[in-house]
Amino acid sequence: MANTSSRTLRLLSLLQTYRYWPGAELADRLGVSARTLRRDVDRLRELGYPVKANRGVEGGYQLGAGAVLPPLLVDDEEAVALAIGLRVAAQGAVAGIGEASVRALTKVVQVMPPRLRRQVEALRTATVTTMWSGGPTVDATILTTVAQTCRDEERLRFAYEARDGERTDRYVEPHRLVPIGRRWYLVAYDLTRHDWRSFRLDRLTDPSATRERYRPRELPAEDAAEFVRRGIGALTAPVHAVEVIVHTSAATARRSTANWATVEEIDDTRCRMTMNVENLHWPAMLLGTIGAEFEVLSPPELVEHLREWSTRFARSTA
Repeated sequence: MANTSSRTLRLLSLLQTYRYWPGAELADRLGVSARTLRRDVDRLRELGYPVKANRGVEGGYQLGAGAVLPPLLVDDEEAVALAIGLRVAAQGAVAGIGEASVRALTKVVQVMPPRLRRQVEALRTATVTTMWSGGPTVDATILTTVAQTCRDEERLRFAYEARDGERTDRYVEPHRLVPIGRRWYLVAYDLTRHDWRSFRLDRLTDPSATRERYRPRELPAEDAAEFVRRGIGALTAPVHAVEVIVHTSAATARRSTANWATVEEIDDTRCRMTMNVENLHWPAMLLGTIGAEFEVLSPPELVEHLREWSTRFARSTA
């Protein structure tokens, strides 16, 4: 059995992972009795962690919200992911968090063991980042308010400005947040219009959680990202239906294409990438960033477009 100090840290790490742990399952994960688990929970409370307990057959434990943010325990992979996420957030499209992200990143890297710090530094030096400018930004408070209603399945009210400038009040059941490129979208069921809609968060103001819970509805799409892409495609009236076979895994292709394209696995070494676009520059750039061989199935105009690009690039490197 682990010593008391290490077991307490393990318990804290588990409580910070899930919203609720059944007591028997938590004791089993720690390899201790229910009585020892209760003592360890009391020890965390003495240290200032607000651990809530539910008694009875279905009883368990949950880490509640306290007056201040307690120290967080993360493993190696989580620490690296946290550092990468903070670096991206410092340059992202959410207003008001850039400086805070830099401060948090400094603290995280400072307490990292040398081996993890080297991983983060290697990634930083090997990555070329682009600072966005001139595009829409999302207020961080709006983003977190909407995200919490999605998580808690709670109905939401807000004011919304459409493309033509018309302002309306909306009452929705929020489903998911989808970041595409520089913009954030909320996919939700509009209770006034009785249909699914996607809303740009930079056009959304005064979000207010209603504390009204709802039963989630079935989304009329494979996922929220596909629903948003379909809506964007209808607004921009795409004229090119792109279909390409890419000679790499679907996971690798998805990392490069983000939410701009639909990627379907064919086998371990091939996948199908499809997208509807108005301008062939987008699929050309995405195919270049994947860094793998590919075959264009359609449209023929994309083949000509790529041939023109390759000729121009060849001349520039002659």
